[in-house]
Amino acid sequence: MPSTLPDGDPAPPDGSLPLSAISTLGQQPFGVYVHVPFCASRCGYCDFNTYTARELGGGASQLSYVDTVISEVQLAAHVLGPDAPRAETVFFGGGTPTLLPSEHLAAIVAELHERIGLARDAEITTEANPESVTPRSLDRLRQAGFTRISLGMQSAREHVLAVLDRQHTPGRAAAAVAEARAAGFEHINLDLIYGTPGETEQDWQASLDAAIEANPDHVSAYALIVEDGTALARRVARGEIPAPDDDVLADRYEQADVTLSQAGYLWYEVSNWSGGRAARSRHNELYWTGADWWGIGPGAHSHVGGVRWWNVKHPSAYAGLVEAGRSPAHAREVLSPRARRTEQIMLGLRLRDGLPVSLLSPGGRAAAQEAVGYGLLSRVEHLGGRAVLTLRGRLLADAVVRSLLD
Repeated sequence: MPSTLPDGDPAPPDGSLPLSAISTLGQQPFGVYVHVPFCASRCGYCDFNTYTARELGGGASQLSYVDTVISEVQLAAHVLGPDAPRAETVFFGGGTPTLLPSEHLAAIVAELHERIGLARDAEITTEANPESVTPRSLDRLRQAGFTRISLGMQSAREHVLAVLDRQHTPGRAAAAVAEARAAGFEHINLDLIYGTPGETEQDWQASLDAAIEANPDHVSAYALIVEDGTALARRVARGEIPAPDDDVLADRYEQADVTLSQAGYLWYEVSNWSGGRAARSRHNELYWTGADWWGIGPGAHSHVGGVRWWNVKHPSAYAGLVEAGRSPAHAREVLSPRARRTEQIMLGLRLRDGLPVSLLSPGGRAAAQEAVGYGLLSRVEHLGGRAVLTLRGRLLADAVVRSLLD
């Protein structure tokens, strides 16, 4: 089941933010995340805050979810005030947002446009399982203003999809890409997972080749992580399947980078490759660069001007608070300058553009020079320069970040 939320400090019932946070609006890009917590079935590796019909219980309705979300949009507009910047990005994640009727997703976009405002060139993305979309639903989403879709392909091998408890057939993701392109989507991403027990080097290559052949303009590739409390973790604990091997995961990552690079996709974040700057996920870049966003939905996280808050997890608790006219926030924290700097280093180093060396302490700069010697950073120049991960550094990114924070 999903992981627990942090405690934090009490959040005000009306959702109000400190003047210090509100006064910074417009200094950074602003986006909106909409969490849709519903899934037709639970994948064995998933620990996201999502619910099947059986897990949902009473007090929450998939059918009425659009109204609850719209109520939080109205709350956000009130809290942010009339001078808030227009949203440059909107991202529907989950769960499976496309389990909701296209008309419901369109209604949420329309409410965001009316209450908060959307930039003229706003990127509007939805995640989708390949089996959860049709040519007709994709047409409706495109007409509603969606510009980008991220499809959960994961693998092109049937036996790998079976271990992951995915429901679509191996060729369905490529077909969905073609349907999205025909509907007029400007940008299409395919999500892949590597390191699944039983997946061979040849299986992973077949998945990469199938993704490239489908011709999306963006590919994400993530190592399989066995999260506590998941069905996959229980299978590993019982010895039914082996845990992912770190050396194999490193090999698979290198295989992905070589294959995708040769096909014209360049990495711009450790797990993400795009066919050009325009194809990058602008919404995810907003997270990675410490900009502002309002997260809507159960368990959604938000950040504005150094204040972070997170909503209650269960859809019924979320609906109850919103319908009572209260903020659904579970708790919040005000980030200290030190905490914000730490996050800048942790996230910034994962990007192709690298990290300004000026953010590092003297000890961090010394560690960066050592990392160059170990082949983990490609260069570290004077204070105006940047620290950039090598391919080997990307494989050990977490360790490199820890060393720079010392």
